[in-house]
Amino acid sequence: SSGINAEYGVLEDEETREKVPVLADEEPKETQHLFYDGESVTGKVNIKLKQEGKKLEHQGIRIEFLGLIEIYYDRGNHYEFVKLDKDLARPGDLSESCSFPFEFLKVVKQYESYSGRNVRLRYFLKVTICRRLVDIIHEKGLVVHQLSSYPETNSPLKMEVGIEDCLHIEFEYNRSKYHLNDVIVGKIYFILVRIKIKHMELSIIKRETTGSGPNTYNENEQISRFEIMDGAPVRGESIPIRLFLSAYDLTPTMKDVNKKFSVRYYLNLVLVDEEDRRYFKQQEITLWRKSPTSLKPENRGVAALENMRT
Repeated sequence: SSGINAEYGVLEDEETREKVPVLADEEPKETQHLFYDGESVTGKVNIKLKQEGKKLEHQGIRIEFLGLIEIYYDRGNHYEFVKLDKDLARPGDLSESCSFPFEFLKVVKQYESYSGRNVRLRYFLKVTICRRLVDIIHEKGLVVHQLSSYPETNSPLKMEVGIEDCLHIEFEYNRSKYHLNDVIVGKIYFILVRIKIKHMELSIIKRETTGSGPNTYNENEQISRFEIMDGAPVRGESIPIRLFLSAYDLTPTMKDVNKKFSVRYYLNLVLVDEEDRRYFKQQEITLWRKSPTSLKPENRGVAALENMRT
């Protein structure tokens, strides 16, 4: 026993700051405080002794703000991309419960928090009470969301699926870039149909890529599956599509994060004929996180500027 009851790392705005679920399979109900790029992280470290008056010797107390990437198959290798630290107390004795304020001002948090199949990107505060034999360490996780501004160009997506003299389908989606609460609106046109199509579905595929070169791992996950049509279409027919993205657990598109991983999304159109042959057409879409209206204007500006830079 360390002789300590600690409420390490209490944030200054703990009561009012929004909390969001952490995307981790083990504890889906866990929530953490939400931060944006450029926001300060301030608060205090409260250390409560179990027995007042009984001394706790230490070699110093410090707090760190850390951002790191963990690749699950590369255990033991953590890639730190942010590390800020502050000394809270010099070596000495604690004889009573005490509180140390801390502040990390306008912290650059350039990546979005992410928890996937093979990789995790996380931010946390780490309090260390240095001791001769074993340090006392406490961590407090934070979630970071990356905001973007509306894309300057957002042209429609047009695609064709064709099998010579058998099938010719064109499909069109209203945009190629969507925010996480957007609606994908599209249309499918049947120009030539000489094979008997049994049904047709549209799915969103998430592809998480880790590593590089020969050590690249691709993990595909079907996020949604949406039956567009059951039964045979006729020539000249068009089928409307409306897909509400807010119903799904999506992240923004992430490209080459710290040269460690990427997360991309694809619309996958599948046609199945009466002989159960499957025809695919896949098209990448870009997802981005829109600024919530509740966000203070100064934070929205910081976040949007940061994203325009990248």
